Amino acid sequence: MLIVPEAEIAGLVTAEDAFRAVEGSFAAMARGEAYNFPVIREALGEGRQYGFKSGLDRAGAVMGVKAGGYFPGNMARGMINHQSSVFLFDPETGRPTAMVGGNLLTALRTAAASAISIDRLARKDAKVLGMVGAGHQATFQLRAAAKVRGFEKVIAWNYHPDMLPKLGEVAAELGLPFEAVPLERMVEADVIVTITSSPAASLMDAHVSAGTHLACMGTDTVGKQEVEPALLARARVFTDEVAQSVSIGEAQHAVAGGLIRAEDITPIGAVIAGLAEGRQSDDQITLFDGTGVGLQDLAVASAAVRLAREKGVAREVAV
Repeated sequence: MLIVPEAEIAGLVTAEDAFRAVEGSFAAMARGEAYNFPVIREALGEGRQYGFKSGLDRAGAVMGVKAGGYFPGNMARGMINHQSSVFLFDPETGRPTAMVGGNLLTALRTAAASAISIDRLARKDAKVLGMVGAGHQATFQLRAAAKVRGFEKVIAWNYHPDMLPKLGEVAAELGLPFEAVPLERMVEADVIVTITSSPAASLMDAHVSAGTHLACMGTDTVGKQEVEPALLARARVFTDEVAQSVSIGEAQHAVAGGLIRAEDITPIGAVIAGLAEGRQSDDQITLFDGTGVGLQDLAVASAAVRLAREKGVAREVAV
């Protein structure tokens, strides 16, 4: 079995590698070549969560599981709050083939999914990027979004405004003007990325203009919510996996309220694979409900293993 430690990931997997891997996994899901297993998640108290996301990609000959969760006390310990590891297995024999550090990979795959949705669904002339949320993941989201559209400005809001300057520094590195704004000014954005861990909606229907694309990336648990359900009823909704979208994703609230049905939601993989239409008009609102599926993790972990082999940095242990 190969071990690719967390410390090696930054020197192996680029944002472009993650984009290609995740895009391929979404397309494989749409073609019926890959599927996710049910998510297991457990609340440990004091805001801590731990769980498992797993799946099988028959075409890519990849099977595995990501184990990890959210531990809000970690920042005080000098660690990031999200901690995870990915384990890969031979789908024919069940033999373990690799253990891969999953912290950076989780950030890269989440940002890649958002960027894929922007690339496939946002208007080509999108100029203003709106960011709702300014935590650890937000900087990855901003960098990834800037790779797929020629944005000219970034506007941002966060529940804790003191966290916004760090996001502004990343915008400056990208050569983009940055402005902290109230949520009401999100109407100026052509693309909005929400990346919070909120239990209640922050972004309201009135905050979004016609023609906007939204990438809602923070809701991945029962009870979480980033946007007003009425916004999903007004938008054409896409997702990574419909089953997760309606159960633990942003759509859970709109479905529960009878505003949309599961049948109204289109997998982004179907758009990538040419099986479904994406944006239909310049004034249509499109919304991607990014719940985070196990196959994303397996795809980027597989890329990390391949690159580690090529560069000779994987460690082999007997099992």
